[in-house]
Amino acid sequence: MDSEIDQPYTQKANARKAQKCLRIIVVGCGLGGLAAAYTLGRAGHSVIVLESSASVGEVGAGIQVCPNLSRILIRWGLEKRLEDVAERDKPTWFTFLRYDTGKTIGTSRLEGKLDHDHGAPWHIVHRADLYEMLFTLASPYMDLRMNSKVTSLNADNPNTPSVTVQTGEVISADLIIGADGINSIVRGSITGQPRLPLSVPAGDMAYRVVLPTETFKEEPQLRALVEEPRIRCWIGPGGHVVGYCIRNRSEYNMVLIKTGVGHSYSWTAEGDLNEMREAFNGWDPCLQKLLSKAQLCLESKLLICRPLETWIHECGRVVLLGDSCHPMLPYRAQGAAMAIEDAAVLGNLFSRISDSSQIPLLLNAYQQLRHARATATQEASARNRSVYHLPDGADQELRDAAMRSAMEVEILNYQKFKDGYIPIAHHGRDNPNAWSDKSKNQEQFDYDPDVAVENWWASNRVPNHFAQL
Repeated sequence: MDSEIDQPYTQKANARKAQKCLRIIVVGCGLGGLAAAYTLGRAGHSVIVLESSASVGEVGAGIQVCPNLSRILIRWGLEKRLEDVAERDKPTWFTFLRYDTGKTIGTSRLEGKLDHDHGAPWHIVHRADLYEMLFTLASPYMDLRMNSKVTSLNADNPNTPSVTVQTGEVISADLIIGADGINSIVRGSITGQPRLPLSVPAGDMAYRVVLPTETFKEEPQLRALVEEPRIRCWIGPGGHVVGYCIRNRSEYNMVLIKTGVGHSYSWTAEGDLNEMREAFNGWDPCLQKLLSKAQLCLESKLLICRPLETWIHECGRVVLLGDSCHPMLPYRAQGAAMAIEDAAVLGNLFSRISDSSQIPLLLNAYQQLRHARATATQEASARNRSVYHLPDGADQELRDAAMRSAMEVEILNYQKFKDGYIPIAHHGRDNPNAWSDKSKNQEQFDYDPDVAVENWWASNRVPNHFAQL
């Protein structure tokens, strides 16, 4: 498509800066908050980012950058940086393994196929590396204030809502964005509830482990995990484990999910290594070897979060983004992607504003564009949980047979692709291996936030007093 949409975001923003410069507060300096600071700052607004902690950064764990996210990052000028940190770890296949034997149940081609089908690659990066990329982008466009924990929000004056930070300072703005995560303070001002409403424990808990791969050299079974950087997912009764290489194959990242209550919703809380190992006792001997090498694990409880009715405060100038409004279960690799998509939509919409009176209309457009997509992704993540965690029995056997059928087609397609032929048509519709379901992948990975905004703008007869393209 030869259009302005295909230009890097930085070029577009220079060509179309907002006619009205807003004072915007972003609460939270996570991935979503940084992305919002970049897109809104690049659109010409004055952005203050309030962060409760004394330092910024992310915990040491891996993150999957699926095509819908890599497309955005590449548009923002990060293609070379992504390749520098992730090219050698780029996954070739997404492979499902039986929990007790490690036998392959199903597999989906990633490298080459995704670029061909969706126009963007699949990368795996260290979460801290992705954070550093976004921090570098956002830094010139934000006034970052550390040790600035927001304690309350006031919207008595609807045109200039304000937040109070722990020092007692009151900071007002034209627009306030809550990017403050699952324990959001801003969300409480919108829902009237101090805790995340409409949520129930998933009945699962998650561990995160990162292992140095230099310790794998003497064991052929573990060395094989490094020699071909595929994503491996062991699935079994009441749990699953995802593993892959990061940081130039120098580290092996693992996320382990099991039935349990957990202790907190924090991704930085230290877990009990013995409890983790016991939870996966009897699983694949290769997995046992990996767990025996762990010296630290992080633990978190998981929640199923039903959709909020609205992400927007009744004053029309306070809104939510990312985990503060649509927390994701980690079963579809979309948590960071959804927050960054949110930020891309907000930045594009607010690059068009010419008067602060237009803020409520643009926030309603943002919610229209994002609510249904985020909800559908939450539901897709929850569905994967039920597929992965089946107990042994008739349903598990049907699942495995369907995955094997899809795998046969994937391998045949890959051979044709290598030989220079166009892969044969296969939709894999409703296959339990969602990565082999062409329609689901198109829905998830073909999404482009800038195209979504352009289409909304063209179809909603936006008033003429808005900034024109």
